[in-house]
Amino acid sequence: MKYFLIVKAGLQRKKATTILTILSIAAAFLLFSLGRSVAVAFNSEVEFAGNDRLVVVSSLSFTQSLPMSHKNRIEVIEGVDKVVWRQWFGGTYKERQNFFPKWPVPDNYFDVYPEWEISEDERRAFSNNLMGMIVGADLVEKFGWKIGDRIPIIPDIWPKADGTVWEFDLVGIYSDPSGNETGEAYIRWKYFDEARAFENGLVGNFIVRINNPDRADVIAKEIDSLFANSSDETKTSTEEAFSRMFAEQYGNIGLIINSVLAASFFTILLLTANTMSQAVRERTSELGVLKSMGYSDNLIMFFVLMESVLLCSLGAVIGLILAFVAFPFFAEIAGGFAGEVSFSISIVISALVLAFITACLSGLMPAYSAMRLNVVDALRKN
Repeated sequence: MKYFLIVKAGLQRKKATTILTILSIAAAFLLFSLGRSVAVAFNSEVEFAGNDRLVVVSSLSFTQSLPMSHKNRIEVIEGVDKVVWRQWFGGTYKERQNFFPKWPVPDNYFDVYPEWEISEDERRAFSNNLMGMIVGADLVEKFGWKIGDRIPIIPDIWPKADGTVWEFDLVGIYSDPSGNETGEAYIRWKYFDEARAFENGLVGNFIVRINNPDRADVIAKEIDSLFANSSDETKTSTEEAFSRMFAEQYGNIGLIINSVLAASFFTILLLTANTMSQAVRERTSELGVLKSMGYSDNLIMFFVLMESVLLCSLGAVIGLILAFVAFPFFAEIAGGFAGEVSFSISIVISALVLAFITACLSGLMPAYSAMRLNVVDALRKN
């Protein structure tokens, strides 16, 4: 702390340059924080995927429906424990930005997800109520729902045969003790299949729970061989692979975000390095005076590095604060295509670490130049 005044004086020497540099760094970390939150949201479904589940879809496209008869043939394969099915429902709850995944599923669907917590009473209520709906705890918190509420959904992909709006009774809430996001809703297959206007009897995909995850690839090939050369060929993959493919239907989100962030931080790296280099050149005589007073070369190098660290740290903190303030508005927009977007502590930690690395890289060469500065040459320029 006794050297802080020297570091502070170096930054205050040209206040306009320092302020503009800090604001540029803040803008980069604002982009980083918001961008990482979207990337985490896209990856959350992949991280959640179980290694003992397979997903069977049409070989043509995961949007192509499959006949229900596939279920009986898949069940007889050795190593298959249980087979359930589902269909992407779509639909809008009140407003378009209120996006969350909705799936019509059979009554025993939750048997293949034992990691979820849901009471037996709520499961019975789901089976006994034709219009029953079970939702995740995150959705309940987001929309303020409670058991017994009737949830209207405006159709888009699946209109009802009678042309009315879909309505569901909230009968259960599931949670995940492991901390994974619970932002999906499940409705009864029987109600959906009987009331929809077309494709009755067809399913979107099958979820297959297997006894031994080590045999996942073998069982997947056996499933696909059952329907090879038929009019409804299948493509079976692990739940993790399917979730990744489903998330990347918008494009390789990770690559896009990382490319934008890499470009912005490379620019910031050059900007900070240039600022520090210019500061060292303009303060050559001052640094020479410090050396003549007995300050060691290593200490001079430390001063310059600390200026760079302080510069990047201030920019990072300001950027994080701006991101935190703007996040509620950003999440409302981004949630429409990325699901549940959250501003996690991991984003803050990674931003601070990145700020330190950026400071060290950008300040290293100017600090080294200051360390090697000859006292006589430095004073001669005074």
